[in-house]
Parts: sequence; C-alpha cells; structure tokens
Amino acid sequence: MNNKNSVGIIGLGYVGLPLAIRFANTGFKVIGFDIDTIKISKLNNGSSYIRTIRHETLYKIVREGNFTATNDFSKIAEVDAIIICVPTPLNKQREPELKYIKETMKSLLPYIKANQLISLESTTYPGTTEDIIVPLIEKKGFQVGKDFFVVYSPEREDPGNEAYSTGNIPKVIGGITNKCLDKGLEIYEQAIEEMIPVSSTATAELTKLLENIYRSVNIGLVNELKLVADRLGINIYEVIEAAATKPFGYVPFYPGPGLGGHCIPIDPFYLTWKAREYDVQTKFIELAGEVNTSMPNFVVQKTFDALNDFSKSINGSYILILGLAYKKNVDDTRESPAMKIIDLLQSKGAIISYSDPYVEEIPSMRNYHFNLKSISVDSETLKSFDCVILVTDHDTFDYDTILEYSKLIVDTRGKFKENYSNVRLA
Repeated sequence: MNNKNSVGIIGLGYVGLPLAIRFANTGFKVIGFDIDTIKISKLNNGSSYIRTIRHETLYKIVREGNFTATNDFSKIAEVDAIIICVPTPLNKQREPELKYIKETMKSLLPYIKANQLISLESTTYPGTTEDIIVPLIEKKGFQVGKDFFVVYSPEREDPGNEAYSTGNIPKVIGGITNKCLDKGLEIYEQAIEEMIPVSSTATAELTKLLENIYRSVNIGLVNELKLVADRLGINIYEVIEAAATKPFGYVPFYPGPGLGGHCIPIDPFYLTWKAREYDVQTKFIELAGEVNTSMPNFVVQKTFDALNDFSKSINGSYILILGLAYKKNVDDTRESPAMKIIDLLQSKGAIISYSDPYVEEIPSMRNYHFNLKSISVDSETLKSFDCVILVTDHDTFDYDTILEYSKLIVDTRGKFKENYSNVRLA
C-alpha cells in the first residue's frame, strides 16, 4: 500500500476529523463517513464545526480533492482501509454501550471487499476487536489475516494541545495476526510519525484504558485531598506547588469541579465491567470514579456555604457559570461537570446564566436539556450576579475584571489562589 490508496474514516468528530485531515494532507484520498447530514454539508463546503480545526485547513483538502464527506456507505467499497472512530459511551448502569460500533459494522459489511484493512480506534474493553469485529468479517467469508486485515489502534487526541496533534503523537497499534499488524503499519506509518506496535489488539485496548485510568486515579486522589485540605483550612494549590518542587518521584495533578470529556469519565468503567467477568474487583479504579463524580456536589455545597456567608439563600440567587466546556480553550462539552453543576443549582432554585466564548448555546444532551445561551461578561454584568462560579478557566476570560467586579467567586480551578475576601476555593 502507498499514499495513492484511499482511507475511509467513519465518525467525523473530535477524533475522526483530525485523523481525516492528517491522512489527506499526506496524499491519501480520504472519504469521511458520518450519519449527520449537517456535518457532511459543512465539511464538503470546507467549513469546520470544531474550534481547534481551521476552516482554511478543511477548505484546502476539499479543494485539492483529497477529502469528501458522505453518508453513503456503499462507498466503503472504494477504500483500501477503514478506520472506525465512533463514540463508546456508558449506559445508565455504567456498562459499555457498543451500539455505535455494532451499527457501524452493520452499515459497512455489505460493501467490504477482500484485502481491505479495518482499524478500530474507539476506546473499549480488551477483547472487543477480536470478539465483535472479527466474527462479523468472517461471516462474510473472509479469513482474517489472509484476505482481510484487522487492527486496533486507539486514538490519542488532546483537543487544544498546541504541542501535540494527530501526526506527532506516538500511536499504539495491535493486530489480530502479524500480517494484520504489518498491513496496519503500512497505512498508519505514512501519516503518523511514530508507531508503537504491540503484541495483540487486546494489549492495545488495555493500553488505552491504562492511560486514562492513570489520569482518573491521580485526579481522584488530588480531588479527595482537596476535600481534606478544605476542612483543614489549607490551600490545596499551595500544597501542590510546594510538592511539585521535588525533582523526582512526583508528578503534579490538579483538582477541579469533576471530570469531563469523552475519555477519562468513561473509559475506566470499561475495564471495571470487563474485570467483573473474570471475578476481579477494581476497587481502586471505582473509588477514583466515585470521588471524581461527586465533585459537582462539592462545588454546589461550597456555593451554598459561600452565599450563606453573604447572607444569601441559594434559592432565588442569580448565579453566573464561567466556562461550559470540559477543559480550557476548547468547545467540547461532552461529559462536562458544568452540566451537573447547573442542574443541581437549578434544582435548588438558583437562576442560572453562563458565559463561554467557545459554546454559544448549550447543546441538547442525553441527560440535560437547558435552554441557555452564552452571555458576554463585563463589569456591569458581573455586578448583577450574586455569585460567579469559575468552572472552566479559559485563557480569554478577563480575570482581573472578574475579581474586581464580582460580589462572590467560587473558584474550582485555582485561578484566584490568594486569600481574597470575595473568593472561595471549591
């Protein structure tokens, strides 16, 4: 295979679209597949719906004929490699929900052909690729490793990271067979600077989970320490900064209002679910998940206490949420703790507004349906609220103005670490 071949990428979101652009920029013909017709129309016009991807970048690959988007899965027959980048959420019982992978396979199976490669990039539990993808392909009469090839290569996207992007983030890959791995490397090595081959698809699947569990557990630890420090009257941020001066054996993690994004709040539970099948209890992972999940409740309690200090009831108070995205400087609201915080505050009678320069309107979500739009922030706006809660610390916020004109600030990100009379750390 060489870069005159074509790649089909299924799912054109925060993972699939950057990958499609990377392949197109290295000379591949890329067909992007998505069921969202609005996305398809925007992409084919060279228009980006992700803030960190510039319109000019998309327009260039569309104009050059290296990228097109479609919902016509019959075009699967035109590509040499198929890369699946669809969501893998949890259901209400915190069990893996693989319906998007299964629906994708159902859509593409009628059109697959001999000698194609399928790569699954969606985060999942060890064994998914071998147990779900492979049997479906073999039912079509293909022999995996002989006339059809299957790999697992987990995404490692970090939206908003200016130092690392799709092309220069080392990429793990495992194949069902050695021949599958070789075929996967042939494709990916032309677009990714460094590939990390491992012995199996299950190894690659567990590698992805380890990366995110590592972060979840350490964030859970520092969030729990924040609760202790709060009771002791100690500034947790001062503690972290002091500990970070140790030149060995310590890596700083920072507390927050809860976990967000598609990976860290979800991925650890894929492993806990799989571990139960083998009668293994993942107590450490589950405890971290419980701590992180509880943080929005802590933020709301701190807001309740802070308002009480100012002789205010949370019921009827006007509260401004600063930042809706799950992390700074992005427009991604998936699993953002801001949603839970808003929901809890509204249930207690608070009157909520929000400001986020990257999120003009709260999108409809499975669990939340808020009819709110972002407002601009200035001195007069800030003075009109009883309390301002900093949830996402975007660099574009004017923190000097926020500090000067807010009556009360509940700070979940440590932007106001000093001992200000109108600031409460949460």
